[in-house]
Amino acid sequence: MPAATLRVVEGPDEGRAFAWNGARAVFGKHESADFVLADNAVSRFHCELASEGDRAVVADLQSKNGVYVDGVAVRRARLRAGATLGMGRTKLCFEPAGEPPRPARVSFGGLVARSDAMARVVERLEAAAASASTVLVDGETGTGKEAVARAIHDASARAGGPFVVVDCASLPANLLESELFGHERGAFTGADVAREGAFEADDGGTVFLDEIGELGAELQPKLLRVLERRQVKRLGRARHAPVDVRVVAATNRDLRAEVNAGRFRADLFFRLAVLQVRLPALRERTDDVPLLVDHFLAQLRVPSEIAALVRAPAVIAELERHAWPGNVRELRNWVERCAALRMLSAVGDAEPVVDASCDLATARDAFVRARERAWLASLLAAHAGNVTAAARAAGVARSHFYRLLWRHGLAWE
Repeated sequence: MPAATLRVVEGPDEGRAFAWNGARAVFGKHESADFVLADNAVSRFHCELASEGDRAVVADLQSKNGVYVDGVAVRRARLRAGATLGMGRTKLCFEPAGEPPRPARVSFGGLVARSDAMARVVERLEAAAASASTVLVDGETGTGKEAVARAIHDASARAGGPFVVVDCASLPANLLESELFGHERGAFTGADVAREGAFEADDGGTVFLDEIGELGAELQPKLLRVLERRQVKRLGRARHAPVDVRVVAATNRDLRAEVNAGRFRADLFFRLAVLQVRLPALRERTDDVPLLVDHFLAQLRVPSEIAALVRAPAVIAELERHAWPGNVRELRNWVERCAALRMLSAVGDAEPVVDASCDLATARDAFVRARERAWLASLLAAHAGNVTAAARAAGVARSHFYRLLWRHGLAWE
């Protein structure tokens, strides 16, 4: 049964309906959209519908003409039963179905969950692992994109091959090109020896391209050739060489919005998103918090007396209320911090727990660290987990911002 039906009540597609099953769905006029509209006033990728807990949430994908809910322009909004969703000259009525049955506990690789949102994700991941297609994983900072990529590799026919990670955001364009495609001796200053790139070195395995949304325009057509023809050309070499790799890419950006804005090639996006998996933020799957806490307590071998404190109903309720801007990574770091301190640690923006018998310098340091952590978490949440954008807003280098995140347990693996 679908989670809802969106029925076109006005516009060129009047009378058509889209059966939404709760998974992420994109509306637009491009043929690859989940619901293709004939309205010329609609952008190629106009908006998306996704689950947030038991609610449906619509988000504008930087469309030209905007998204309206009950006549009010919105960037992101929850839909109530009977709400009218407007885009261009098209209006759709949101008609939710009955409550679907709750899934049992699900797992994939190192992932554990029981929420509806993650049950759908696991189904998608199992299908991705069974295929040889390119996969695009998107989600906020700390949702576990690299862990998902590795789980796909480990469950695939390429499990015996290498798994190579390339962070597209951590290197300047010239070094990233060499990292991906390799170079010949003398190809540029400092190239004293020839070097294989990630695609050649990973022959028979999986290349994980992290933060693919940061890939510069000059490298996008070269990556497109690798995906289309399975050929790579080193810097300084005249000919292409065949490669046998599978690509899994990840981003915390919405690449459809980037395509609409002209910052990312549409043809490259379609080659990357043969199979697309969106990892929900932890605030969208709070049902999983108790299960994740138990998983981390066991994984970190936390002493039973500390584990009992962490599992207390009042503590779990507080954890479920927290927004978790650092997502699953932040939750894991909180559990680890409790284990290291052998006491309950403050959650999120809560005031630091300070021993009244400590000296002034210790108390001041604890207070400053707590306020700095709260500021970092708020800034990260304000930019939807985009570290680059958050660092830019903070006026600091991305590398320095990462160090601050690590210091406060808001970074991810």
